[in-house]
Amino acid sequence: MMAWDELITNACDTLRIEAQAVLALQQRIGESFCRAVELLAACEGRVVITGMGKSGLICQKIAATMASTGTPAFFLHPAEGIHGDLGMLMKGDVVVAVSNSGETEEIVRILPVIKRLGLKLVAMTGNPASSLGRAGDVTLDISVEREACPLGLAPTASTTATLAMGDALAVALLKLHDFKPEDFALFHPGGTLGKRLLLRVEDLMHSGEAIPLVGLQTPVQEALFEITSKKLGVTGVIDDLGALVGVFTDGDLRRCLRDSLSCLEKTMEQVMSRQPKRILRDNLAAKALQHMEQYQITSLFVFDQPDDRRPVGILHLHDLLKAGVV
Repeated sequence: MMAWDELITNACDTLRIEAQAVLALQQRIGESFCRAVELLAACEGRVVITGMGKSGLICQKIAATMASTGTPAFFLHPAEGIHGDLGMLMKGDVVVAVSNSGETEEIVRILPVIKRLGLKLVAMTGNPASSLGRAGDVTLDISVEREACPLGLAPTASTTATLAMGDALAVALLKLHDFKPEDFALFHPGGTLGKRLLLRVEDLMHSGEAIPLVGLQTPVQEALFEITSKKLGVTGVIDDLGALVGVFTDGDLRRCLRDSLSCLEKTMEQVMSRQPKRILRDNLAAKALQHMEQYQITSLFVFDQPDDRRPVGILHLHDLLKAGVV
């Protein structure tokens, strides 16, 4: 059994070699990279990403990243391609072919078909002078100094570098397309991520009679009934025009009682916290969560417009928890 210190050393060596391989790519980000991004951005069909073996697995991830960030893309298995799946290719597509050696048989065999169909080809290879490198309309050099595998056989640093270059392309395209969080949400409707990006404050807030509100001259004792009946642990304080001017929470009540029982006879104007935190109804629920975390509070009063003073709702942390935003 290998000693722990040796295991740790080997692991750190692996991470260092792979990190160096990724950092080395920075020196190759130039004209070819920009041309590749322009080709992909101008694609009138789909971006078709193909690779064999371990490269193929990386290609699947690159395709998934592009597809989820606004660039229609899918993975084409080259071995299946030469047995009929090349029929998936259509006019206007751009092909991204990945091979570290640039001589992968299945990749080389589909190159003539790609050319015959008149499709643009972005080659990603560790050997720009290879068959794949020469065939590309644009060729990206993803070569690495060495693999992290001590035998120099298992694709490790090379696949990491390939993945990083694919991410660089995807992110560049994302920015070119002015891809926004709302766009991202359309492709991620399920799970916590989708809820954080799709749900808005107005979808979760309490409105109408469910909003806990009392007047400035309301005694603490009466405000307590409003807090408990609305079950949100808080009440807003409004002036004669219905404008929100303060907030009183169950935490404020505990602090008040700790000082003196006579506080129950005080008015809201005397004990409330002024300048209550607010959120707009069309903001993402995730933004409301950020506000709550920033100010260490559990509720926000909701308004239609930034300059409005009369609340149209209230949002509680429990609402975000129940909706799966947290």
